[in-house]
Amino acid sequence: MGPPAPLVIQEADVPLEGWDDPVRGVVTWRTLISADRTPTEALTLGVAEVTEHAGHDAKLHRHAQPEIYYILSGRGIINIEGVETPLEPGTTAFIPGGAWHAARGMGPEPLKLLYAFATGSFEDVIYEFPEPPGQA
Repeated sequence: MGPPAPLVIQEADVPLEGWDDPVRGVVTWRTLISADRTPTEALTLGVAEVTEHAGHDAKLHRHAQPEIYYILSGRGIINIEGVETPLEPGTTAFIPGGAWHAARGMGPEPLKLLYAFATGSFEDVIYEFPEPPGQA
C-alpha cells in the first residue's frame, strides 16, 4: 500500500458530534481528518465550538497525545494545568500530552477552534476526566 492520496474536505460535509453532560461539559465538533474516517495518517484535525453555558463549558480533561488549538472566532479562556489564558482569534495553544486542560467560551459568539492531535485517528484519543466530587 502506497502513501495516502491528497484529500480535500468541506467542514459542512462532516457530521456534527458532541457532548452535553455534567462530566464532559457542552462542546460540539467535526473531526475533519482521522484515519478511522478518512484515508489519512499521522494527524487528526477538526473544528470545535464551545459556547458560554453558565458552568457547562468543556470540562477539564486530559489525554496522552499532545494537542494544538488555533482560535478561529469568538473569545474565551483556556485552562492548562491550572493556568488560565485568554483566547481570541489568531491565538494558538499547545497542550502537552497528559496536561489537564479545558476551554470555555465567553460572550455571545461561540468559541470556535481548530484542534489537532499528534495521532492518526481520533479513536486513539482516550479522554480522562477528574472524578466528580464525592465519587473518588
